Amino acid sequence: MTASETREARGTRLLNRFHARLSGLARPATAFTSQPEPRTIGSFARGRQLVAGNYLFAGHLVEQSTAPLWDLPMPDRAFLNEIHGFSWLDDLAAVGDQSTRAKAQEWLWLWIERYGRGGGPGWTPDLAGRRLIRWINHALFLLRGQDKAAADAFFRSLARQTIFLSHRWKGAAPGLPRFEALTGMIYAGLALQGMEKHVAPAARALARECASQIDAQGGLPTRNPEELLEVFTLLSWAAAVLTESNQVPRQEHLVAIERMSPTLRTLRHADGSLARFHGGGKGAEGRLDHALAASGVKTRHPDGLSMGYARLSAGRTSVIVDAAAPPEGKASMNAHASTLAFELTSGRRPVVVNCGSGISFGLEWRRAGRATPSHSTLALEGLSSARLGPATAQGEPLIDGPKKVPIRMSQAPDGLRFQGGHDGYLRSHGLTHARTLELTFDGRGMAGEDLMLAIEDREKKRFDKAMDSASLGGIPYQIRFHLHPDVEAQIDMGGTAVSLALKSGELWVFRHDGKAELRLDPSVYLEKNRLKPRATKQIVLSSRAMLYATRIRWSLAKAQDTPISIRDLHRDDGDAGS
Repeated sequence: MTASETREARGTRLLNRFHARLSGLARPATAFTSQPEPRTIGSFARGRQLVAGNYLFAGHLVEQSTAPLWDLPMPDRAFLNEIHGFSWLDDLAAVGDQSTRAKAQEWLWLWIERYGRGGGPGWTPDLAGRRLIRWINHALFLLRGQDKAAADAFFRSLARQTIFLSHRWKGAAPGLPRFEALTGMIYAGLALQGMEKHVAPAARALARECASQIDAQGGLPTRNPEELLEVFTLLSWAAAVLTESNQVPRQEHLVAIERMSPTLRTLRHADGSLARFHGGGKGAEGRLDHALAASGVKTRHPDGLSMGYARLSAGRTSVIVDAAAPPEGKASMNAHASTLAFELTSGRRPVVVNCGSGISFGLEWRRAGRATPSHSTLALEGLSSARLGPATAQGEPLIDGPKKVPIRMSQAPDGLRFQGGHDGYLRSHGLTHARTLELTFDGRGMAGEDLMLAIEDREKKRFDKAMDSASLGGIPYQIRFHLHPDVEAQIDMGGTAVSLALKSGELWVFRHDGKAELRLDPSVYLEKNRLKPRATKQIVLSSRAMLYATRIRWSLAKAQDTPISIRDLHRDDGDAGS
């Protein structure tokens, strides 16, 4: 982190603190003029855990049954942010009984008492926006049984946070943080007496952000599917509350929603979860389908490219491929070296996955999750197709990644075909990685081919140089297929295949052309809201590239006796746990 970046961060904190204090001089709101229908969805199970004193935030579990929420030991900044953002109100409201309401009221009014005058770590634009949405959504739940003094303090705090946002929303980073800030300001401006003047500026600013941040494919610069879902949800909420207040959302706002909806459908696996790429998780169960339904947008892209991802789907099977260059610059702080990696889901069961983001398990797990070997694709010598750059105030950017990623979607004789390539190993080894995936029309089988090619003379010279460095022993490569923890895998057919048994009763078989060594190695599955990584396995094909062209073929198909249709209703992969 440079000195100038340190000064910038310090300046941002000082401005936030100044305007948080200054906002207390304005006249407070005294009542609601309208109140939007609650749209946030909480988890009953997580709500019960909170009441029991089990606080699981940002991958950390703190057990404390007597101390107030604000007196907990704070493991890190992410834990602190989740608490001050008040998203946990959704979970308490999902339980909704008297004791849970009492706990929510205790924690909220204690926050007002301790931090409501502009102190504490929660006075950032994104957290203030997130907090306002929850307080307004659950106001009836929170105010029931409270006296006038408590209600006055509640409205005074809401107004103070709204005025703070009106001055500081520009201090939120572009992308999700700024969308949170502006949506919170619109919510508060429409709901609170005396705050109406903030609606029009916030709506204009939100439209500008939509125009600058949402591209023609309905994607974000970060290419993070889960972040796209969060932004889409916020934009849908903002459009709904504006419409309910007889105000028309701006055209850029509505166009962004229309563009994002089909992109999210492309990124939706057969089980309703999101593809896990570039720092994003699968999303809370049901969140994606609820957001798509609430938007009212029914259009979808045909199987093809959306936000740099290609989708193949047939029968009960979905395949999603990272088919574009990784994000660059500030958008790459959570980006992964995952070009040409894929995930495959059958019905309600993920089969082939990427390890995912290890951000909640500490810096080393986060770095490991971003590397190419943590994805279901090819890696040369265990190296990544992009590197982590020097740390900045915002994080570690991804640098030296693939620049050219040509792809083609077409129809194969018996199914759908994806063809893609990337030049991420061109400079280091002179090799282009090309991948072909073909999914049958019934979704019961996929054939794959991975090629390593040195095409131009200068690339052949670079490959020759890499061979010389390896004493002409060849360039080691590995093709990995990370498996979901619920998949039971075992080497079969005398070491030539791997059988994959799903909890639904389906049986898949992985085979290859015999040109590489087949292994079943340990792997990990990194998912938010868990205390530690989950152990799983990975199929690994490994060998050495000796020539200017190396080809490996493999297939993944349902066993012949697997039924065409399986009734699979049971899910046991809850959000929390070890």
